[in-house]
Amino acid sequence: MASRAFGRIRITLPDLADGYLSNVTSLEGGRGTVQEFNFADADLRDLDLAHAHLITGRITGLRASRMRLDEVRVDSVEFDRCDLGNLQWADSKLSRVVFKNCKIMGGNFTGLTLDNVLFDNCKLDYSTFEKIRAAGPFAFTRCVLTESTFTGCDLADAVFDDCTLRATEFGRGIYKATDLRGNELSAVHGVGNLEKVIIDRSQQIELTQALMAELDVTFGDDLEEPKPRRTP
Repeated sequence: MASRAFGRIRITLPDLADGYLSNVTSLEGGRGTVQEFNFADADLRDLDLAHAHLITGRITGLRASRMRLDEVRVDSVEFDRCDLGNLQWADSKLSRVVFKNCKIMGGNFTGLTLDNVLFDNCKLDYSTFEKIRAAGPFAFTRCVLTESTFTGCDLADAVFDDCTLRATEFGRGIYKATDLRGNELSAVHGVGNLEKVIIDRSQQIELTQALMAELDVTFGDDLEEPKPRRTP
């Protein structure tokens, strides 16, 4: 199977071949399962899936104004050039899944288990990741995560590679060996929670700047000298 390396991890990619993928017009299959499929260029107002299983397929050019996925298992699937507005994805497991060139602004990802999952060149601004667990290799590469929030996540060994992390909030969670090399870190929030992460030595000053901004400290030489009191 094809794979890509990021830092110390290697992500196994979906095993797809166009020759055996069948075109489908819906992601709602019999008994909740859609297998060996190609779902392309759909423009939907709403997309709701629950207790479903997507196996070996490609989803391309999907545009959905509102999308909700609940207990949806996804195995060996690629999402390419999708615009998933107001995405709500909860209590699901993803394995060998790639999101590339996707726009998911303000998405809400809750209770997901991720194994060999890659977000590549995606816009994820203002998104919330809550109780996400990296059970296997997991990476963001070239992604924009401006003002996104991670809360209660287990991101041990995950990789952030060449991402925009402007005002990205890292709440309480597990970040052991989370690889933050190759990112600008001076504007992240929640620096105190990033215990045991991996950084380059040159990034020490960036984390210091982020911490100083978070603590809202004042340098003594910026203080105005107190005016002398007038004596009667």
